Amino acid sequence: MSPFPFTDQNQGKKRPAVIVSSDEYHRERRDVILLAITSRARIASSNLEAEVKDWQTAGLLKPSIFKPVLTTAEPILIVRKLGHLGEQDLRSLRRILEIILG
Repeated sequence: MSPFPFTDQNQGKKRPAVIVSSDEYHRERRDVILLAITSRARIASSNLEAEVKDWQTAGLLKPSIFKPVLTTAEPILIVRKLGHLGEQDLRSLRRILEIILG
């Protein structure tokens, strides 16, 4: 869980997120790069989104999707670790990042 800014940057919301920055990135930078997770949409609505299939192992309270919104945050702002992603969800996450980042 981490504070996640709305896209207008005026407010934020505490929401589940997945750290997508690498160990190599963290050796040079203090911040972490996060991708949002939301439970508001039950079905992924585009190829930029994907259902978190093993949402219970990920520590989520209900079915959720990866939301194609990235932000950076200082590690101290991360409230707690919820769980971890299974292999299928990691593949979905990598596919989304490839589409987002090109």
